[in-house]
Amino acid sequence: MHMTEFIPYLVIPILCGVAAKMVKLPPLIGFLVSGIVLNLMHYESLPIITELGDLGVTLLLFTIGLKLDARLLLRTEVWMTSGVHMLITSLAGAGLTFFLAALGLGAMGTISWLQAAVLGFALSFSSTVLVAKTLEERSDSRSLYGRTALGILIVQDLFAVIFMVFAGGHVPSLWALSLVLLLPASWLFRKLLTRVGHGELLVLFGIVMAYVPGYWLFDAVGIKGDLGALIIGMLLAPHPKSNELSKILFSLKEFMLIGFFVSIGLVAGVPSPSQILFACLLLLLLPVNTVAYTAILRLTGLTPRTSILSSLTLTNFSEFTLIVVSMSAASGLISGDWLVTLSLAVSVSFVISTLLNIRGSKLPAKLARLVPTVPEDRMHPEERPLVLGDVQAVIFGMGRIGRSTYDELTQKYNLRVIGIDNSEQRIEKLEAQGYNVLEADATDANFWKRVKDNDAVELVVLAMPVHGTNVEAMRNAVEAHSESSFVAVAQYVDELKELDELGADCVVNLYHGAGETLAERGYEAYASKHDWAL
Repeated sequence: MHMTEFIPYLVIPILCGVAAKMVKLPPLIGFLVSGIVLNLMHYESLPIITELGDLGVTLLLFTIGLKLDARLLLRTEVWMTSGVHMLITSLAGAGLTFFLAALGLGAMGTISWLQAAVLGFALSFSSTVLVAKTLEERSDSRSLYGRTALGILIVQDLFAVIFMVFAGGHVPSLWALSLVLLLPASWLFRKLLTRVGHGELLVLFGIVMAYVPGYWLFDAVGIKGDLGALIIGMLLAPHPKSNELSKILFSLKEFMLIGFFVSIGLVAGVPSPSQILFACLLLLLLPVNTVAYTAILRLTGLTPRTSILSSLTLTNFSEFTLIVVSMSAASGLISGDWLVTLSLAVSVSFVISTLLNIRGSKLPAKLARLVPTVPEDRMHPEERPLVLGDVQAVIFGMGRIGRSTYDELTQKYNLRVIGIDNSEQRIEKLEAQGYNVLEADATDANFWKRVKDNDAVELVVLAMPVHGTNVEAMRNAVEAHSESSFVAVAQYVDELKELDELGADCVVNLYHGAGETLAERGYEAYASKHDWAL
């Protein structure tokens, strides 16, 4: 293929991405739409685009694993929600597809109950890639609702592996049992991670871990390779450099994932009008997904807000839907024409899900009011009332910046400080080091309502790495604690202006602040050598 033939596959995604950005939508929507546009223009899916997307998916799941604790899968809100939801939505999907086909809608004709059951099962999954991407953009992958959603998706992936074994006759080899050796081998992996430093060698280490002991090793023994990348990431998660590794792979992964989202719209031929109608009617299952997720999560003790946030994040169809349909069509169980209809339904569901989960949306709060509240004694441990104690300053975000701020305020200015972070692992490590910290979600509109004793708080510091998170936390804090002083960090001029307009007393540019500190420390060192009085 000549190089110039790639031009439409580059130009249309960038134009659609910019257009989405101009109307304040995530570029992801533009990439999804670009695949559909290319499809309608009769451009075919290129192997390189599909392969690039597959590489991006593997790297995404590896980086998600770097932030997960394996104990998450044992929680009731994860395994119970996964199983019960899959049963409910599989039945709903089977019933809807059978009913629509019986009415003569679509180009595939009537179907049997067995065929309807396969299609219902395919539509019961949520997209691991889209959900992980959404949570990452919102910096919520370590929040309670984010961890819950990811845990549910991991269990769904396990169901996917089981399906592929029975439907495709793809039985894992006996060598799959040897994968347990990865547990002791993870000690060696973590030792290597310590040794590789912080530059390009760290990037190469992450890629090798994701694709070799991750994807390739699992795929070689008959197990889904993407699941292997996720597991390898989880084995590396306890290492202190796991967060740095995740960040350094960010840009590479983002670029590769463009191929995945573009390929979703290019996966099949141009749909007929009847197939478009059938795909649109299948979207009626999305509200069923949302209600089912919310009801089950609510029964496990999660608050209405957390239940709604998790449910909205999971409200989409999955790329695995297309895998199920492809395998079933190859075995002659259903018609291959279903791939066109389902690929369109998946694409549109991605767009809808992205719109539902735009940061700053008031929809979760509005829907949460419709969900019955949870008695305090039945609440999830992470959502019960908070006790800050007699503190003067609250720091949201206990990463490197938050910890440095905490140390300065306590050691230099003798303030009583508490740190707030949504990462369970980080909280455990900080508590072991003697920090006064609590696990909570800074963007939770009910955070200050959960706090029982906050009268002494005079300073609120917003030190989270994502600007949108700081903005949302700032709105909540100003509304609940307007008499306090507010300090925040930002990277760009427009971000500084937005935080200033929201009521921040001081907004520090990360780079400018680092320069001031460097100059101050440098001058102190210089003056001390010359015996100057400071």
